[in-house]
Amino acid sequence: MFQILVIDDDLSIQTLLKRILQKQGYQVVAASNGEEGITQAIACSPALIICDWIMPGLNGLEVCHRIKTDANLSTTFFILLTSLDSVADRVKGLDAGADDFITKPIEQNELQARVRAGLRLHQVSKDLQTQKLLLEEELAEAAEYVRSLLPLPITEPISINSRFIPSRQLGGDCFDYYWLDDDSLAIYLLDTAGHGLKAALPSISVLNLLRSRALKGLNYYQPSDVLRSLNETFQMNYQNDKYFTIWYGVYNCVSRQLTYSSAGHPPAILISGTSPTSTEVQLLRTPGMPVGMFPEAQYVDAYCEVERLSSLYIFSDGAYEITKSDGKLWSLDAFIQILASVHNSIDYQLDHVLNFLTALNYKDIFEDDLSILQVKFD
Repeated sequence: MFQILVIDDDLSIQTLLKRILQKQGYQVVAASNGEEGITQAIACSPALIICDWIMPGLNGLEVCHRIKTDANLSTTFFILLTSLDSVADRVKGLDAGADDFITKPIEQNELQARVRAGLRLHQVSKDLQTQKLLLEEELAEAAEYVRSLLPLPITEPISINSRFIPSRQLGGDCFDYYWLDDDSLAIYLLDTAGHGLKAALPSISVLNLLRSRALKGLNYYQPSDVLRSLNETFQMNYQNDKYFTIWYGVYNCVSRQLTYSSAGHPPAILISGTSPTSTEVQLLRTPGMPVGMFPEAQYVDAYCEVERLSSLYIFSDGAYEITKSDGKLWSLDAFIQILASVHNSIDYQLDHVLNFLTALNYKDIFEDDLSILQVKFD
């Protein structure tokens, strides 16, 4: 049985509304002022509220605003009872969150019709809210599955740590690292266009393909060959128009050579030097369009020697495309400066960088998925 709350300081109006509504089979509770009405609403969570506009203390607009901003009462259908009938007054009521109006003097058939309509809409809102909660639970389970696929940190013979912060429960970023043999480590990070489930699915597919080495005849030691094969496999016309950027590298521990190739991805940052005055920053990037965008895209390899005590950072653009509190967009150059500044600290950890980014971002969540890998050599 639906419960209806009547809020009116006029006892005769209260009595009239209760009598009409109870005859229709509704359970009705009443309050004589705004404060009492809010207390009753919190206690009983009514499906519908009929509230007088003009009351001493809290008026109907204030009550309506308080009710509609309460997450537990947001689906309650709110009818303002008023003798005011101008367009301007209606606009004020709608702005406060009112769903409908009943004009005094009360006409019984109109009241019954508007209550029936309001209760139908309330039920639809409740059903949608239930579906939303179920969907959020399923997305949370899917997000946990994605997290379970990501690799654990390693400490020997090199140290790799990572952070993955999706802008929603599911993100389009993905990364992995694994040994091709005793001396060669493959490492990559990709960023699928968009967010949510449609972005997460291609990322998971890439991770599973590369981890299982299911692409036959592919030289996993040659990054450009890996990107070329992925581009042939994940053309956006067949992948819900989703393309992705990626940085892929192979590090040989014996030769200390890093071979890499990128496809529209931000450069990896290699930082070396044992003091602030000798710090060297290299931007590791090669030309190449995002994977899936053009079938004829070409990819090339580049090489660099890794000095002792160097650090490599691979990240998605969410690490630096952050809107600051002044409305301006942060930059890649500023992000690189942060990476370089922590390089020579006594115990530089990835959390130092993440704490800075979190403080820089004035919103509750990041606007884009944020992934970052930190590789410490030696």
